[in-house]
Amino acid sequence: MGTLVSIKVPDIGDFTDVKVIEITVKPGDKVSIDDPLVTIESDKASMEVPAPQSGVVRELKVKLGDQLSEGSPILVLETEAAPPDPAANGPSTPPRGRLIETAATPIAPEAAPPLSSAPTAQSQAASPVTAAQRAGTKPHASPAVRRFARDLGVDLSQVKGSGLKGRIFRSDVEGFVKQLLTSSAPSASSAATFNLLSWPRVDFAKFGPIETKPLSRIRKIAKGNLARNWVMIPHVTQFDEADVTELEAFRRELNQTANDSVRVTLLAFVLKALVAALSEFPEFNSSLDDEALILKKYFHLGFAADTREGLVVPVIRDVDKKGVLQIAKETASLAEAARAGQLKLTDIQGGCFTVSSLGGIGGSAFTPIINAPEVAILGLSKLATKPVYRDGAFMPRLILPLSLSYDHRVIDGAVAARFTTFLSGVLRDLRRALL
Repeated sequence: MGTLVSIKVPDIGDFTDVKVIEITVKPGDKVSIDDPLVTIESDKASMEVPAPQSGVVRELKVKLGDQLSEGSPILVLETEAAPPDPAANGPSTPPRGRLIETAATPIAPEAAPPLSSAPTAQSQAASPVTAAQRAGTKPHASPAVRRFARDLGVDLSQVKGSGLKGRIFRSDVEGFVKQLLTSSAPSASSAATFNLLSWPRVDFAKFGPIETKPLSRIRKIAKGNLARNWVMIPHVTQFDEADVTELEAFRRELNQTANDSVRVTLLAFVLKALVAALSEFPEFNSSLDDEALILKKYFHLGFAADTREGLVVPVIRDVDKKGVLQIAKETASLAEAARAGQLKLTDIQGGCFTVSSLGGIGGSAFTPIINAPEVAILGLSKLATKPVYRDGAFMPRLILPLSLSYDHRVIDGAVAARFTTFLSGVLRDLRRALL
């Protein structure tokens, strides 16, 4: 009997309870070093756990849907040779038949590589092949990669896989799209052709001093997601204004009498008001799924939180069942966790609609980018006192600028205008009812 090795999840950063979305081996399968064993997926990335050494799979320790963290067992592998001993001067060969433990080599999130990244060592070692070259076989890719390709309208049979046995990674799909975007000649393999100039390559150091700063992990992920959302979703932005004079006075009064540990912000009122608007216009609380529209019966609302590493979107769950004070407390807690880099996966999952508030910084209007698979996002700009004509005279009123970006495939302009008009009415009139 060979050596039995317990393969465990390696260091995956700050992520815990990451779901198993694909198991690529079964008991009795022979695997080589770097062959994929399982695919795990967080809200931001899909990652493969490769085999740290060759051998035969003897027992699976996971099933689809299981949630894993660093150190969780994946499977038992029988190897002919002893695994490398991490301890210096340690014994080189453990006794045969003994079950030992080892972690797979660190894994790379499929969402992380930027479009312009250089080929990895794995992709350089493997000879790229396409599904067409595999004579009619199904393209070898994880469900997350297939979903990503489907969202972009990419035919995986036309994509060259850089992994072992032609396995297609997210970076391969991104590279395929980049090639289409920069190609000046029509491609017969694509239904849609982009005839754009190549991205300019400039040696900026020729003109003066420069500093090269690596992108943070959040910005690397956001870069690809934002580019995809902007290109794939036909954005339209509806601008409107809400008179929040009484609401703001009530908010200040509330903060003077409320517990000092809870500071009510205008965002908390907007999130609560959105429940009424989303209930009145359910298409804004939906997602596109191929030819169907999924209407959600729950109200999990996200808000963009500004951190040193970039924007993240924590989610307040069941806003319809909570009062403004509780919403304010949760937004403050989640924003603090975001700045400290301590958000859990469950804190950023399941959002239906997002609010991006720049009011504390400035500006009068902007076009927020929709957070797919949502179909709309609301931007809030800086409050301003304006003269409003009412009852035969001008009077000063506190005005909140609204910027609603929506997916024109789902929402028409007239419906968007009705939505912002309705929301403005809720913010203007229903103060205490929102509690």
